[in-house]
Formats: sequence, structure tokens, C-alpha cells
Amino acid sequence: MSDIVRGLFLRTRLPWLLEHHARIPVLALFSFVNGCISIGIMAALAVVTHSPFIFPSLGPTAFLFFYTPTAPSASPRNTVIGHAIGVTAGYFSLVVTGLTMAGPALAVGVTWPRVIAAALSLGLASGLMVLLKSPHPPAGATTLIISLGILTKPWQLLLLMAAVILLTIQAFVINRLAGIPYPLWNPPAEPADPSANKRKS
Repeated sequence: MSDIVRGLFLRTRLPWLLEHHARIPVLALFSFVNGCISIGIMAALAVVTHSPFIFPSLGPTAFLFFYTPTAPSASPRNTVIGHAIGVTAGYFSLVVTGLTMAGPALAVGVTWPRVIAAALSLGLASGLMVLLKSPHPPAGATTLIISLGILTKPWQLLLLMAAVILLTIQAFVINRLAGIPYPLWNPPAEPADPSANKRKS
């Protein structure tokens, strides 16, 4: 019986499926199923707690988790640090422009201070992610969510980061169960470029 269970488990793992079936349909199904599961859990948590555990930039983060899980930008380190940078840059831009108590741009319109806040937040987030070697493109959306006034209260920003961490934990569990070597924290080391030594010599 244990051999049967083990055989069935192995046949549901992504490497086996890719080896025995067409690549694109398998990857599409994997992304579809796990995108539904991961975001569905976060949305259900938002309903139960009446808190913002779901927001737009979680979508592209989930896509990276399940389409390119071993890419550096999808690693837990880049994901958590990237979104934290986005949150910090977004809130800093609100403080600088005096918009911490202002309504969202979608409701009250875009003003010149809001233009400055949006530009400053994305510029800061982009520069800091590069500087700290933690690029995570969806964090660019996170910083605009804040600088445009959609989520601005400190407790909302803490929940936003909690949601990022919960989604990252889901990605780790799902990808590991699927047989993907998803990292625990740091992105996988990039293989050395043998041509670099040749160019130096």
C-alpha cells in the first residue's frame, strides 16, 4: 500500500509530469491550480478577518512563485525584502509630501503632491532593491498602492507584510511538495560563467 501511495505522490510532482507530458500545458495547469489556491486562501483570510490580506501586488508575486519559482526574484529573500522596501518607500513618500491623512487618489483625484509621492516612492523602491540586491518587480506595485493612498495606515502596512510572508510560506510548501527545489531564503547561486575567465586571460 505504501508503494502505491508513494507512486501516486511521485506522479503528481512537477518534474515527473514535465518528463511525461507536454511542457506548456503542465506549467499552465500548475500555475492555474496554485495561483487559485494561494490567492484564494489569502482572499478567504481577508473575508474572515475583515482585514486587507489581499491586494493587487500579491497577484504578480504569486505568478512568479509558481511560474519561475527558482528565479532569484521569486526567492523568499527577494520577495520579503522587496515588498518591505516598497512599503517603506511608499510610506516615506507620504510623509515627505504630507499625504499620510489624505484620501486615496482614486477617490479624491491626483494632485501635484500625489504625483511627487508616486514618483518618489517608485524611484526609491527601485534604487533600494538594486542597491540591496533584492529585486522583486511586484514590489513596485506595492509602493504605488501606498503612495497613491490605497493602504496608508500603519496597521494596514503591517498586515500587508504579514500577507506577503504567508504567501511566501505557501509557495515554499507547495513548490517543495511538487518536487521543485524552492529555496528556504536566499536565491539559488548562479552558475559561474566560464567565459569570464577566458576574457580576463
